[in-house]
Amino acid sequence: MRPLVQLTLDLFDGLLAAPPPRPDKPRPVPERTRADDALPGVPLNDALAPVRFAHPRASREARLGHALVAYEFARGRRRTIGFVVDADGLSVRAPRWVALRDVDAALQEKSAWILRKLAESQQREARQEATRIDWRDGAVLPFLGAPVHLRLDPAHGFAAAGAVLDAGEDGAAGRVLRLALPQQAGVAQIRDAAQAWLMRQARRIFAERLDHFAPLLGVRWTKLSLSNAATRWGSASADGSIRLNWRLVHYRLDIIDYVVVHELAHLRVMDHSPRFWDQVERVLPDYAQRRQVLKDEPAPRWG
Repeated sequence: MRPLVQLTLDLFDGLLAAPPPRPDKPRPVPERTRADDALPGVPLNDALAPVRFAHPRASREARLGHALVAYEFARGRRRTIGFVVDADGLSVRAPRWVALRDVDAALQEKSAWILRKLAESQQREARQEATRIDWRDGAVLPFLGAPVHLRLDPAHGFAAAGAVLDAGEDGAAGRVLRLALPQQAGVAQIRDAAQAWLMRQARRIFAERLDHFAPLLGVRWTKLSLSNAATRWGSASADGSIRLNWRLVHYRLDIIDYVVVHELAHLRVMDHSPRFWDQVERVLPDYAQRRQVLKDEPAPRWG
């Protein structure tokens, strides 16, 4: 019996996925002509260089439609074949008893989904690369949707928290985050000091928003943890524990609210069924627009 196939979706799928577009109506195939017979019989896909996706720990490769996909493959104690697409590429997990031909067949069966997710991940990586932060005095990073300018303050003229946010001459658009660092501070020092300040703000803001929305959903959260995951904005456990990615503080408050409501709604419905989305929509009727922002506007790349 062919194994069942399980698609293991990351949070971006849960938060951002939209229904797949309807396939175009097939076009009629024109009759062959003698001119056609004179052409060499090389399929178009073979004549063109295929698109290539390669996982850094790839151990197998498959031709999926127009693409060559080198993927990470592992066997384990599981009952189904699972696919995960993240920033690295495609990972495939299979039970120990499944034959490789069945893995290949499952790849072909889910090729459209895999290629779509790989293309989306590649586009997201390109957009993130364009937003890479240059860690130096004068660097700019977004905080709650508005730009903040980093300034190194060797005088250490403020409290021992390590950083303070000042309002610039232009109000919110000219805000300055002063870091208690010497002018000769290295990239890692500047990045770590900025991250420490952002994480403190994230914990404070997330707790406030959880407290605001939990009563509206009729749930109770018990614990907040900050996440540094590359491809997940958050998660929720049945015991009321909430994990939220601290990088959300780069976004406007209304976008943060969407992720907070999303995770709190999981305390009522632990899946992405229509009943779950009804809970989200009840609190945030425009959740789809907020969700789209997370897809269209990736957070800055830290590196």
